Amino acid sequence: MDRTDFLKTLALLPLTVAGMKLNYLHKVSDSLEKSDEMPVLFLGHGSPMNAIEENEFVRGFRQVGTSIPKPSAIICISAHWETKGTYVTAMDHPKTIHDFGGFPKELFEVEYPAPGDPGLARETKELVKKTQVGLDEKWGLDHGAWSVIKHLYPKADVPVIQMSIDYTQPAQYHYDLAKELSSLRKKGMLIIGSGNMVHNLGMLAWDRLQDSEYGYDWALEASTKMKQYILNGDFKPLINFRNQGRAFDLAIPTPEHYLPLIYALGLKGEKEKISLFNDKALAGSLTMTSLKIDAV
Repeated sequence: MDRTDFLKTLALLPLTVAGMKLNYLHKVSDSLEKSDEMPVLFLGHGSPMNAIEENEFVRGFRQVGTSIPKPSAIICISAHWETKGTYVTAMDHPKTIHDFGGFPKELFEVEYPAPGDPGLARETKELVKKTQVGLDEKWGLDHGAWSVIKHLYPKADVPVIQMSIDYTQPAQYHYDLAKELSSLRKKGMLIIGSGNMVHNLGMLAWDRLQDSEYGYDWALEASTKMKQYILNGDFKPLINFRNQGRAFDLAIPTPEHYLPLIYALGLKGEKEKISLFNDKALAGSLTMTSLKIDAV
């Protein structure tokens, strides 16, 4: 509803129901204020320990959280929820999933009690025409979601739903599906992809886990090419990542951490800009590179 229609509708309301009229004013004003598109984020989430550690990457998450409007709700596409078919979480109170092992007890004690949003889940299901979206009542928030969102919104006062990654589908499917979500950005929804652009845990340099300046030659090559394609708006090579040579193959041995990036790129508007942050390699075979997409 634009302002003209809003004012016309308000004028028709009975003067004798002032309280109802005032409530209506607040509700519609809220929707008008949220007509601008929310940004889109891709967050390189790295180790689950980022949930409880203080480091440059955590500070980067906090900074971006303060640089954007507070959303009405969050839709997160996390590397850590793969399914056959596409699903969205639809419970009122998603549980905090500790989907990892071998970490300190302190990490397993972290809870992120953000509410869910069943209404948004149903709206997302109805919005997507490319595929049948299922409503899930069992999953919750995995560490790909809560370990980074907790730094953006530490009070856990923004509803969060997750969308799964259909592991049977190619990158083009995910890119096209993301485009169907774009209208939600005009309704105050923040869409976050959470993964890592370069993610090869099998080749980590374990003796350099804290070295945020170290990357293998192939990791740096892949990262450099990815960023060039991203900043030039040339997304086809990124969608066809299996045709980009050895460096890409080593950087993306399996696609689940890479595909959340494809969702973010699919949501980019024609006149929007992409900015990078946390743009560093870590432990040889991982990059923490994150990006924000918003209006120029």
